Amino acid sequence: MKHILQNSRGLTLIEIIVTMTIIAIFATIAFTQVGGYVGKARINAAKTQIKNFEQALELYKTDNDFFPTTEQGLHALIAPPTVGNVPENYPPEGYLKKKDVPKDPWNTPYVYICEDGEKYSILSYGPDKKEGGTGKGADISSDDL
Repeated sequence: MKHILQNSRGLTLIEIIVTMTIIAIFATIAFTQVGGYVGKARINAAKTQIKNFEQALELYKTDNDFFPTTEQGLHALIAPPTVGNVPENYPPEGYLKKKDVPKDPWNTPYVYICEDGEKYSILSYGPDKKEGGTGKGADISSDDL
């Protein structure tokens, strides 16, 4: 037993550096792969939320014969509007089961536009949080879904 302990040796500094370098390379590769999926998941989450808004808006229009105005906004799906064209057939529980209108996956409010009560658009400005953009920074719009 004493002979076995005398022959064992620790790791050299070079072996430790090589091992840490290999671990760092694998971590970098894994992080870049996961980062791409997170971006796509956020875009898909925004599209899903916009579709949920659209369903609620269709119910709103079925009940009231018009969509909420831009001024009333998506908040009209949670509480009955008190300005503009006030709906007569608003259900007590509202159209969304939330206390507040959810923000997009980048923590930015959705933009709702409806000037005539007949056609609307819902926008998320996407990862760059600015109107417009291309590629990964492009807006996500109900008009494109």
